[in-house]
Amino acid sequence: MPNNSKTISRDTKVSIRARNQIAARCVLVALLILALSCAACRPKQPTLTLLVWEGYADPSFIGAFEESHHCKVVASYMGTSDELVAKLRGGSASTYDVISPSSDVAASIVSAGLAAPLDLSKIPAYSQLSAKLRDSNIVKLNNQVYGVPFVWGPNALLYDTTAFSGAPDSWAILWDPKYRGKVSLWDELSTIYMAAQVLGYDKPDPSQLYNLSDAQLDAVKKKLLELKPNIRKWWSTGGELTNLFQNHEVVIAMGWPLMTNDLRKLNFPIGETIPRENTTGWIDHLMITAASSNKELAQEFLAYMVEAQTQKKVSDVTHYTPANAGAAQFLNADEKKILHLDDPDAYMRRIYFWQDVPRRRKYNEIWNEVKNAQ
Repeated sequence: MPNNSKTISRDTKVSIRARNQIAARCVLVALLILALSCAACRPKQPTLTLLVWEGYADPSFIGAFEESHHCKVVASYMGTSDELVAKLRGGSASTYDVISPSSDVAASIVSAGLAAPLDLSKIPAYSQLSAKLRDSNIVKLNNQVYGVPFVWGPNALLYDTTAFSGAPDSWAILWDPKYRGKVSLWDELSTIYMAAQVLGYDKPDPSQLYNLSDAQLDAVKKKLLELKPNIRKWWSTGGELTNLFQNHEVVIAMGWPLMTNDLRKLNFPIGETIPRENTTGWIDHLMITAASSNKELAQEFLAYMVEAQTQKKVSDVTHYTPANAGAAQFLNADEKKILHLDDPDAYMRRIYFWQDVPRRRKYNEIWNEVKNAQ
């Protein structure tokens, strides 16, 4: 008679081993489900998205906000005001929480309902901002404020100091045949304003620059076409113009103090001046988009960005004049003078700040004709 005890024992061991394996798998699955559940319950790190001008999201001042608010700030940069408006109107508004429109399009962004009203009680430094900038109606509608002035500055004349015996005193120098292929201008409507100044259309009223007639625009177009042989390239980003100077492709250009600052850091012999005709410039505001899903965090970001100490750090990067004059307490005498905080009103008189251009489409049409002309 066969002995089944060994067979039964062997079968039992196999059965026990199988049950143990199943139990182990169940424990692993349960642990995995628990881990996933905990991850889902853990609050996600909020992300604040910006669409701003170059220099406005530098780690030197953004990092402190990210750390104190346990968030991530992600920035995209725009090359022109028209690019900003096109993105906001083209269905990308919800992509961005904070924008930095200049004074030529800020009012139209507000009137189009693309910006959210601000709670000024949550921006303690608002009262410290320049009264001239703060009291402007550019970002106000129906007794509500939609933006905070951030920084301001000029479209200056930049030049390689080794190519000139002194600072050029007129925009007209750009047309000098001596500088054929050595000039760069911004691929933006500011170039139209500059040519209009050379033609004297800002006299007696500088606001005429933003309201040119058809005849004046035709004259501006003709003037800019005469300039084309001198143009090496129309620049679209600050880094692009910086490289043009570094590579000695250009010796003179319309640019921003940001490029002057960047080139000086690179020990490039760059000069910056405002010619006798004066120049146009901009007041940049910070706004929260109406479509933002992070309005509370965005409001805290605006409050942080206009604090005096943050403004000083922004100016270190951009060399733009801060809207909060309290930044001066963190500057030495030379720095205050360079940023024109020693007499901002006098400097402002040299700058015809951008205004809304009612016939912006026509201006862009003229500008595109100049660029595309052979």
